[in-house]
Amino acid sequence: MTSETHLLIENRGPVRVLTMNRPEKHNALNTVLTRELLDGLRAADADPAVNAVVLVGAGKSFCAGADTTEFSALTPDDPQAVNARADLTTSLHLVFSQMNKPVVAAVRGNALGGGAGLALACDLVVMSETARFGYPELKHGIVAAVVLANLVRQLGRKQAFELVAMAEPINGHEAKALGLANRAVPDQDVLDTAMQMASKMAAWSPLAMATTKRTFHRASDLSLGDALDVGRDANVMMRGFRSAGTAAATPSVSTSASANGKH
Repeated sequence: MTSETHLLIENRGPVRVLTMNRPEKHNALNTVLTRELLDGLRAADADPAVNAVVLVGAGKSFCAGADTTEFSALTPDDPQAVNARADLTTSLHLVFSQMNKPVVAAVRGNALGGGAGLALACDLVVMSETARFGYPELKHGIVAAVVLANLVRQLGRKQAFELVAMAEPINGHEAKALGLANRAVPDQDVLDTAMQMASKMAAWSPLAMATTKRTFHRASDLSLGDALDVGRDANVMMRGFRSAGTAAATPSVSTSASANGKH
């Protein structure tokens, strides 16, 4: 296991476990952790020995959101710093959909604000039955902003607005009922369940997995006709996997797409 300042990195076979490691702050996202997490996800995607990623928080919580102690330094008096921090947060929430490799969130304890957004940005979510998932920003006089993008895409408008406007957390079973979690399990089973799901996906052909993920994200934001065209192109591409002898090869299909945020 190697350690960055706030991020622990461990390979368990073809699954890379990224652990946010600020337990005393409930893994709140300061600038250092945000940057290391973004770099860590990109590095995992580029590593041919890694086929899937599990994201987890050290200690009692997944992630309590943005580190508000940094807010005092982000003022209109320094617009460059404000813009740089906003760009970094946006890049982190976007990178999950740009990756070839699936990412599973293992959510225990608090997943609030930016932490809730981080969980939803992952491809799959395993959540503790007793987790506290939500968007409490209005209670603190601030706005759920960047995190809204994934929320409104994954949940109906009325339910999504209730989560941000009422600012009340929900538990794992409620999150699963809303379609925001794939599994709701006892706290002690969260990481094992996430690892099982990640390991299963890691066993598939990397090229087929990458193409499935890229096609999924492209189709999800398109009209039916355009989405069918995307599926048709992937169908034609798939026919060449076995004959080309590349079914088990690590794909190189994301370079240009990832660079411009398209899939």
